Amino acid sequence: MDFDALYSANFTLLDDTVSDWTSMLTKLEILKKDAEDGLHKQANKANWAGYNATVSREFIGKTAGEFGDAVVQATSIRNIMRDTRDELKTQQRLLKEAIERGRGKNLTVTVNGGGFTVRENPDRKAPGGQTDVDALRDELQGILNKATEIDTTASTSLKALVDLTDHGFSDAAYKNRDEAANAVKEAERLAAVAKKKPEDLTPEDFDALKAGLEKYSGDEIFAEHFATTLGPKETLTFWAGINDPHAAYKVGHERVDQYDELQKHLSLTLATASQADTPEMSRWKYDMVSAGDQPISRSSTTMGFQVMSNLMRWGDYDDRFLTDYGSKLIETEKRLSGNGRHVPMAWQHMGTDPYLNRTGSDSGSDPMTGFLRALSNSPDAATDFFNGDFVTKDEDHEFEEDADGNGKNEKRALSNFDYLFEERDWPQERDGEGEESIEGGNNLAMALEAATTGHPAGELPTEDTPPHNPGQAKLMESLVASISEDNKRLTERGYMSDSIGQIASEYLPDINRATTDTNPASDATETEKEARARIEKLFPVAGSEAVMDHRDVSRFLLTVGQDPEGYAAVEVGQKAYMANLMDYHLNPGLPADQRYSDDKQLLVSEIAHASGEVSGTLNVGRQEAVAGPAEESDKKYEQSVAQWKNAVSGGIGTGIGVGVSFIATPAVGAAVGGGAGTVSSLILEELFQDAEGSAKEAAGAKMGEDWENGLDANIKHTQNAAAEAAKAHRLPDEGDIAEWARTGARDGYQHGGDFSGRVAPELQTDI
Repeated sequence: MDFDALYSANFTLLDDTVSDWTSMLTKLEILKKDAEDGLHKQANKANWAGYNATVSREFIGKTAGEFGDAVVQATSIRNIMRDTRDELKTQQRLLKEAIERGRGKNLTVTVNGGGFTVRENPDRKAPGGQTDVDALRDELQGILNKATEIDTTASTSLKALVDLTDHGFSDAAYKNRDEAANAVKEAERLAAVAKKKPEDLTPEDFDALKAGLEKYSGDEIFAEHFATTLGPKETLTFWAGINDPHAAYKVGHERVDQYDELQKHLSLTLATASQADTPEMSRWKYDMVSAGDQPISRSSTTMGFQVMSNLMRWGDYDDRFLTDYGSKLIETEKRLSGNGRHVPMAWQHMGTDPYLNRTGSDSGSDPMTGFLRALSNSPDAATDFFNGDFVTKDEDHEFEEDADGNGKNEKRALSNFDYLFEERDWPQERDGEGEESIEGGNNLAMALEAATTGHPAGELPTEDTPPHNPGQAKLMESLVASISEDNKRLTERGYMSDSIGQIASEYLPDINRATTDTNPASDATETEKEARARIEKLFPVAGSEAVMDHRDVSRFLLTVGQDPEGYAAVEVGQKAYMANLMDYHLNPGLPADQRYSDDKQLLVSEIAHASGEVSGTLNVGRQEAVAGPAEESDKKYEQSVAQWKNAVSGGIGTGIGVGVSFIATPAVGAAVGGGAGTVSSLILEELFQDAEGSAKEAAGAKMGEDWENGLDANIKHTQNAAAEAAKAHRLPDEGDIAEWARTGARDGYQHGGDFSGRVAPELQTDI
């Protein structure tokens, strides 16, 4: 900064700018509140249908969120500018005070171009002579240097903040200039450390990286600056190098037990960076994808995909980056496996290969494992990926089927889902204990959970989760059909059942529709179309419906029911869904065009029957597991159901387990149902209490007794749900309604058992 620029600076314009930004914040806060209360909440309550239920509602939610981001970004800009102004004013004051002190020592300061000169007065010498001259010169230069740093870092921080997004606003928050400036400095410092040769890294370097990435992994300016300063190639060589025990012996010997933490925080940092829209970060992502199928160095056989996929196991990566990355990874997989003919041996961990994953779950040599974990955090990218083509009918491959039943096999097209879930020959993997690793399959299930539900795996849907879109529904149809075709795809990978069970629980309206055997096809007869229209009113679906065959659904539920966690997710969800349906349909205020029937007996019986069939089918699967080779403990089922109480605490009765597909919108039940939430809360509490009691019993029940116990419990919960709904809406025939529910629940439950025996005789047990 020029001497005269600081000395003569007039801060009026900067004062006005800070004041304007402060006023803008007040206005933005009002807009934010209006957007949240008047736009977002109203959109969630609106009775969306069809295309609007997914696209318009989601768009409004994101638009409303932009107002919140605008407040955050505007606040950060105001804070940085205010802090910069105050600090520059301080430096100006210090400059003038120093000059005045110099005058007292007979020193004169004159402007010299952009700089300055300090001299003794010609008629009076300074007491300290040249020492005083040098001291004042150094003090003034120090003040100018500080002012220059303040001005430069403020400019860099503001530019970095604004450049983070091409569209909309960033939610990066900074209290002052120092915070933003420190983020840039730390990014440059730590990137320089990571650029060191692995043999030159010290334990202290490792500690600095680990601590810095842990602190700043969620800081957008830091993450973007760190990633782009380090570079994509250097990112790969750093992680591969640090995991080479020969090259990084010193740091590995003393810090290898902390490599998992560094891996986690480096992954989180890169995920944050990937969300930035700066030109530098766009280039980073492009170059990283391009490097995926290339060896990381001339002396290594390790490919870029193998390294980077292990740095994607944590965090929410940019969807476009994941889509591009996944497309290139599949292209590479096809080349390495002969279009799926054999194991992609390049991904097979060999004795001399580095361990690129440090969690202990697998070696990290198969890049598909880490990539699938990344997809589990990014639902939209996951949906697109699984619905993408692996091979078409016209490509050179060996996947065949008799599609038209003429006895001749022909080539079939495979989606990425078909290939990964059904056909892939996975490289052999071991975990840290030397046991066969399940990480690849488990991550596949989690990625499918995200892809079908629209929210990250392991989470429950919220009112902001959009209803299912066509891509998600299509994938659900494929999943159900696949498990129905060969239930070993799940039973031999039981660790997938928690995710598959959660998926099923969020498609219960679609599943209940499937049990009615109504024909949704375009070539249906008029009578079939009328029946279908009524069923669509009985089991309303927001967004796109997953259209499934009754037989496939039953075999699917039978299989899910063979695992305690899968069983619990669907059973809890079905009870909540049934209770909400009772409340919804028994509400006298329900608009006429949404009513299934004015005949309450028919209405209650149909709901109870469908719910009973789902529970009965699940219970057949449960009996198969309890009596089968694995001899699953009956108590595990009750314990798994009881554990859901913790998962839904605070959210009981809000459509838990059926997500945003309940009715036409998750809030419509609350809008028209006097007892919405209350009915399902009571039934779930009752379900949990029963499960907790059964789990404490000394011994499991006999097969026949257990079937009867399940029947009795289903009848009780359904009957109570109908009675509570009638009570909530002050209906005079509460007793009759409860009796209709009892009969429907019994018949549906028994039908589930009978139908299971017909569609899957290999699973029919002596019940």
